[in-house]
Amino acid sequence: MRVVMFGYQTWGHRTLQALLDSGHEVALVVTHPKSEHAYERIWSDSVADLAEEHGVPVLIRNRPDDEELMVRLKAADPDLIVANNWRTWIPPEIFALPRHGTLNVHDSLLPAYAGFSPIIWALINGEKEVGVTAHMMDAELDAGDIVLQRAVAVGPDDTATDLFHRTVDLIGPIVAESLELIASGRKDWTPQDRSKASFFHKRAIEDSRIDWTWTAEEIARLVRAQSDPYPNAFTYHDGERIRVLKASVSRGRYGGTPGRVFIREGDGVVIVAGSDARRGRSHGLVIERVRTEDGRDLPATEVFTTMGGYLR
Repeated sequence: MRVVMFGYQTWGHRTLQALLDSGHEVALVVTHPKSEHAYERIWSDSVADLAEEHGVPVLIRNRPDDEELMVRLKAADPDLIVANNWRTWIPPEIFALPRHGTLNVHDSLLPAYAGFSPIIWALINGEKEVGVTAHMMDAELDAGDIVLQRAVAVGPDDTATDLFHRTVDLIGPIVAESLELIASGRKDWTPQDRSKASFFHKRAIEDSRIDWTWTAEEIARLVRAQSDPYPNAFTYHDGERIRVLKASVSRGRYGGTPGRVFIREGDGVVIVAGSDARRGRSHGLVIERVRTEDGRDLPATEVFTTMGGYLR
């Protein structure tokens, strides 16, 4: 088959590598320009560089909405478009152009966690599994019929970084197998159950700010979801932004006002957490390691040297 690829960052890079290894002809690659967005500077293997290394023509676009792009796509005469981590809507005149349509690869177990940053959102929400879905694109974002889906378990200590590496390793095999199924003439794909669909927005720095009315369990998951190299979960102490690198749920139950710097426990300092903390039946968050605004990684006990005061 002749294949055109739309993709960006490491997800797109893995997808293009799988296409190059598949034996199918890659006729054209479309990718985004480099970005300074905090979440786009990481996992940023260059799709453009990989394409150029293999002599594949490349177009750099923010959006697929110009006449030159349409001319190049029609000239490429693709049997299939494959997309992964393309950051804007692809219109019907593009996704319906190839003879076999467009295969989109998304790093969630669709129909849940359509949209952006699915692994981070899934970890925050305590999901037991994450994964990758290959589906045929239609007019609704991440909603088309499923070709293949693979899952990996989420362990109790897993970070978003751990889950990124496990799911990104699924991309190559899923792309390769999907191409063979499509090339064989298969079309009996599995419709998504739209009653189970959810759609999440792109994350920004403000989404990493700790809300102390969340339960300690939820905040601990947020900390794991914002592991390096992602922007870390943060709070403010005496006007200084403190990034929380390691935290856990307290053994004891502590009452009071959410955000109160309360008591030492084990190797850390307990912060009162939860909207029902006033009742005294909630666990607190034990902050164990932090990063200060000047970039130092320190034990929390060296930052919170006296008890009292509040994190905001």
